[in-house]
Amino acid sequence: MQRSNPTQKVTQFCCLVCCLILIGVLGSVSVHAQAVSSINPYDQHAGLAIQTLQTWYGLDTGLYKTTGWWNSANAITAVADYARIAPSRDYDFVFSNTLALAQKAAPGFINRYYDDEGWWALAWIDVYGITHDPRYLQAAKFIFSDMTYGWDSTCSGGIWWSKDRKYKNAIANELFLSVAAELASVTSDAAERAAYLTWATREWDWFSHSGMINESHLVNDGLTSECKNNQQTTWTYNQGVILGGLAALHQANHDPSALTEAKAIAAAAIAHLTDAQGILHESCEPKCGADGTQFKGIFIRNLRALNEVAPQPGYTNFILANADSIWSQTHPPDYHLGEVWASPNGAADASTQSSALDALVAAAQVSKTHR
Repeated sequence: MQRSNPTQKVTQFCCLVCCLILIGVLGSVSVHAQAVSSINPYDQHAGLAIQTLQTWYGLDTGLYKTTGWWNSANAITAVADYARIAPSRDYDFVFSNTLALAQKAAPGFINRYYDDEGWWALAWIDVYGITHDPRYLQAAKFIFSDMTYGWDSTCSGGIWWSKDRKYKNAIANELFLSVAAELASVTSDAAERAAYLTWATREWDWFSHSGMINESHLVNDGLTSECKNNQQTTWTYNQGVILGGLAALHQANHDPSALTEAKAIAAAAIAHLTDAQGILHESCEPKCGADGTQFKGIFIRNLRALNEVAPQPGYTNFILANADSIWSQTHPPDYHLGEVWASPNGAADASTQSSALDALVAAAQVSKTHR
């Protein structure tokens, strides 16, 4: 019998080990390549955009530089929505920091304007959904309690825009509906849930008969002193917040009529407030001032909320088209997102950035079910 050569055995063994290592390396590269290729581009875009947004975040105030009080509430909401879809807990410190510090400007997040209060309440409900920290839910409940004092019998109901009690408008009442309906969904105590649902139902019953929804199914800005539709601008955010409010109301009471009206308003907004390419525009562009730059993102955010409850291919296509148009104008390394979502996009600040981020976050979410 021929004796085996020890040297040959060692050589064969080494070759086998090398082959196994090579296969392992190639396999690892292949898996990594597949992982990279499978990353959702909308996730990447939103991640880059939020990094830029946070460069405007004031650690010493809990608010966003270059923009205002209510805009900062919307920026926190955009961050919370990103954290939910990422998913990520990287921004928990931002939420707790803002909860602690921003109240120095308005204790309890209470001020003269009921719509400002509504934005902060919705932000804290969103944050509570991520963190499950009761501090945020309590903050939202405290704010809503103050908002209820804005309701009176003028124009047969509804809340005032401000504590001056001179104007009943759409946005304050849409926010009142949204906060009440959201609280009805997230509150564990049955009696509290019932109370919030009563407020939400009461608000929608009043709003739907107030005349602010015009014959084109668009929402005008508010009511005249004679309690008639004032025919003022159909801002995109007025079309948006009502969608989120009705979606939340449907989730709380399962009334299909809420979704019917929401779908009609969404269809009207997409038909009348966009350009030929389906890109959303505000009538004040390209100079919308400190407030109007926030509006479009609010519409997209709430259209996404409606799409979660009543999915429509048209909503998904609209969201993706707007996200693509926004990103097509964005350049490294700062990834600034401007006021206009079609070229030229204009200068960026925390308001324009967080508004456009709403669209990117919405796209990241709907694209996951679209594929």
